[in-house]
Amino acid sequence: MRSHISTRKTRVTFPAVTERLYYTDAYRTVFDAAVLAREDGGRRLYLDRTAFYPTSGGQPFDTGRLGGVPVVDVVDEGDRVAHLLAAPAPGERLEGTIDWSRRFDHMQQHTGQHLLSAVMAERFGHATASVHFGRDSATLDLETARISHPEVVEAETMANAVVVDNRPVTVSFEDASTAVGLRKPSGREGTLRIITIDGLDRSACGGTHVRSTGEIGPIFLRRVERVKQLVRVEFVCGSRAVRRARADADLVTTLAAAQSATAEDLPVLLEAQRAELKAGAAARRELEDTLAELRARELHASTNADVRGRRVVIVREPGGPVERLRALAQAYSALANAVMLGVVEQPAAIILGASSDSGLDAGKTLKAALQDAGGRGGGNARLAQGTVETVALDAVLTRVLTTLHASA
Repeated sequence: MRSHISTRKTRVTFPAVTERLYYTDAYRTVFDAAVLAREDGGRRLYLDRTAFYPTSGGQPFDTGRLGGVPVVDVVDEGDRVAHLLAAPAPGERLEGTIDWSRRFDHMQQHTGQHLLSAVMAERFGHATASVHFGRDSATLDLETARISHPEVVEAETMANAVVVDNRPVTVSFEDASTAVGLRKPSGREGTLRIITIDGLDRSACGGTHVRSTGEIGPIFLRRVERVKQLVRVEFVCGSRAVRRARADADLVTTLAAAQSATAEDLPVLLEAQRAELKAGAAARRELEDTLAELRARELHASTNADVRGRRVVIVREPGGPVERLRALAQAYSALANAVMLGVVEQPAAIILGASSDSGLDAGKTLKAALQDAGGRGGGNARLAQGTVETVALDAVLTRVLTTLHASA
């Protein structure tokens, strides 16, 4: 079978299937290949064979060099693999070199995922719905509504025990019609590439993997969260796990030093501080309420009554928390024949409080004024609050005052 790829100047004929060297040897880091076609000014290359893994199955692409030029992306195009270079690479036959540290890191994460997925399925019956391999960590989504912390710890312990066993990890090619014992059935026909962890798992997969579980290194399950109807488990393997453990240890050490405590004392100390902060916040709210009541009485006493005997006061502040003004309006409207308009200029907000004997419905009055000015808000008969554009703030205030005067 032959196919064509067009370049800007020529049409090149070449085999439709790129030979993928990583299928049989993930440890190969140097190879040579013939250039069959160039596109995008020579920056997109097609080779007769490659050791570069393209982004596929959740695993990121390999980096490295072709003809000494950095490879910035590798794209799976079905039967072919495209190599995107930082610049054109001269020559009709090129040497390729794989960035081994990146490749081996991906091998550790991917094989670790197979191991974790097998443990989750075998021990707890949680099938893996999907996986993703990121730059700093990897995740697997499990088909379950929840997973307990003890289950997470047990899965981590079991996975690391298999790592210590140093079981062989092998690659085989089997016909889909006769391949048995797969953890997840494959919907593909023809030849399957199967990754086997001795005595534990068989999975159809095109990714790169280590030769034995010992090469995965330590496996660390970092975080668990609900995602729609699934549970997402974040994990790191090998060198990533060591780096993450070191970063976490350094963080705990820094926090402990800031508290003049040991790492072991932190949970008790932080819980005590949390309780203290909660008590302090409650005491502060109580003091703020008391202050609002005192200030409300002072304003009420110093304000002259209108013809209906109502004491109408306007409190305008340039900024600050609107909750403080709301507390004042609530305290003021608890007094006799009292109406308070509270205005915060930035961000623009308005609060209206009205006592039950004032004859004014705060919610209806403010809502009508806000609607005319394009604002929004609402409340009940005694207390209402809303927001509006700053330029319309005075218009809302005027509308409320007009309603007040009309009801006098």
